[in-house]
Amino acid sequence: MNIEEYISSGILEAYVMDQLSQAERTEVEQAAAKHPEIREELNKIELSMETLAFATAIKPPTEVKDSLMQKISGAEKQKEKETPVVPMQPDRSFGILKFAAAASVIIALGSAVMAFTYWKKWQSAESRLSDLIAQNAQFAENYNQVNQQLDNIQDAVAIMNNTAYKRVVMAGTDNSPEAQATVYWNEATADVYLSIQNLKELSQDQQYQLWAIIDGKPVDAGVFDPNNGNFLVQMKNITSGAAAFAVTIEPRGGSENPSLETMQVVGNV
Repeated sequence: MNIEEYISSGILEAYVMDQLSQAERTEVEQAAAKHPEIREELNKIELSMETLAFATAIKPPTEVKDSLMQKISGAEKQKEKETPVVPMQPDRSFGILKFAAAASVIIALGSAVMAFTYWKKWQSAESRLSDLIAQNAQFAENYNQVNQQLDNIQDAVAIMNNTAYKRVVMAGTDNSPEAQATVYWNEATADVYLSIQNLKELSQDQQYQLWAIIDGKPVDAGVFDPNNGNFLVQMKNITSGAAAFAVTIEPRGGSENPSLETMQVVGNV
């Protein structure tokens, strides 16, 4: 049983108003005995109905009370004279007022039941609307992420297919034979992009660093992490004269000089 849907269905209000068949009343009583949430909701509805009944009760006009007291006083005087007591005729206006008061209470209770039922349904609809808004926001975020990835792929393909870029494949060293990465270098513009095929994860205090070998000396080409999520990573610009590229493991933030004993991949231009 979905307790929230059962409560919001309006059957509990109908139970309190005695508008159910015996079978339906038995069902509600069994559900209330089994589920404390339903019993608690029944108590709240009964308390609301009782409060509303007192709040909407109609007080009879004062002239009705005066008329009644006069009749009682007259009857007592007649008794003192030992005359037959004349039965007091019922005051039709008072009976009409009682009927009107009862009818107003019933109408008020019925209105309260309807208002409470629609309020419950409105709460349920509002909750579903909030869920839909949250889902749409998530869909929009996913859509933007996919579009960004597509843009990255298109940019990467354009660079890889551009003949102005030299493709330098860097193979693994003895430190990491299975490692592999590729550099795309445009000597005319000095742009350098890195494609990571296979590099192991590092600790939080370490980073990979790319080096360009120019005139036999290593030149810093920037640091990077292996799991940045991009197909191509743009590195620092390298002017003409690079004979090779290599990647070493350095402390996070990079080093001025490469730690050659940690070299992972290297490749000639």
